[in-house]
Amino acid sequence: MKLAIVILNWNGSKLLKEYLPKVVEYSKDASIFVIDNASTDDSLEVLTSSFPEIQVISNKENLGFAGGYNEGLKRIEADVFCLLNSDVEVTQNWTVSIINAFQANQEIAIAQPKILDLKNREYFEYAGAGGGFIDKLGYPFCRGRIFQCLEKDTGQYDDITEVFWATGACMFIKKEVFADLKGFDASYFAHQEEIDLCWRAKNRGYKVYYIGKSHIYHLGGSTLKNSNPNKTFLNFRNSLYSITKNLPRKNAFELIFKRLLLDGIAVIHFAAQFKFLHSFAILRAHLSFYRNFSRVFKKREKANFVLNYYFVKSIVWSHFVHQVKNFNILVKD
Repeated sequence: MKLAIVILNWNGSKLLKEYLPKVVEYSKDASIFVIDNASTDDSLEVLTSSFPEIQVISNKENLGFAGGYNEGLKRIEADVFCLLNSDVEVTQNWTVSIINAFQANQEIAIAQPKILDLKNREYFEYAGAGGGFIDKLGYPFCRGRIFQCLEKDTGQYDDITEVFWATGACMFIKKEVFADLKGFDASYFAHQEEIDLCWRAKNRGYKVYYIGKSHIYHLGGSTLKNSNPNKTFLNFRNSLYSITKNLPRKNAFELIFKRLLLDGIAVIHFAAQFKFLHSFAILRAHLSFYRNFSRVFKKREKANFVLNYYFVKSIVWSHFVHQVKNFNILVKD
């Protein structure tokens, strides 16, 4: 399989200097590309002077994560794309197990490796951890990460298994699948677009896998930190987008109503912690969603909607009421 490792960059000169050398060193079996989202720092100069072996694709404007990849990947030929964040430290032979899995199991359309925390290497990292799932209400969580609770990596997820979504921090996807899905939904701009992509893939019968024999280290928060209200806005709004697009009409409307109530509780929760900007961000997310509802609803595809998409009915209830902090303790509904 011809593999292309593709890194999206926007004003990430420092990250390129820090993490690209190991990508080059440990990825001899792949072509490496950087898609630049109209950076205004010295990213292009750094790439030209320090990494002449890397091919650069320049977008004319900052199209965000979704739009940036959609535009740049049109110009890359490969059997499999690896969409890799610029703040990732790769390891020796990190692509081997994943490409072997693609070749051994033709059902695999999308995959991710184990994602560990660069700052605390014995623990899983928030964005992807040991493979992603969602609950019935559309809230995402991972093996190795439930809300802010991160598990220590003791080898408990060194397996190969089907999951619901793969992280955009390091996503391997067949080019033909990315094309069939028409890429990411650019209206998401950033955050949870990979969940929507995987959900649409599942509705079309594609399989998403986690390959625990491969691991990388992710810095995380390089674009928007968890403390940034804009991240809260995008996560809450985009989650509502995904529910609207990927479930039968009746199910989608029921969940949107339930989310209105639960997200209202989240507003109160943030306010009680004096995080008023996050409370306001959730309100903005809902207003933005309702304002764009008609446009989002029209994106619904004629597909066989998967109704057994969720792992548990409510990860909120499991975590905050029953105090479940580890994935392995969850009882599948």
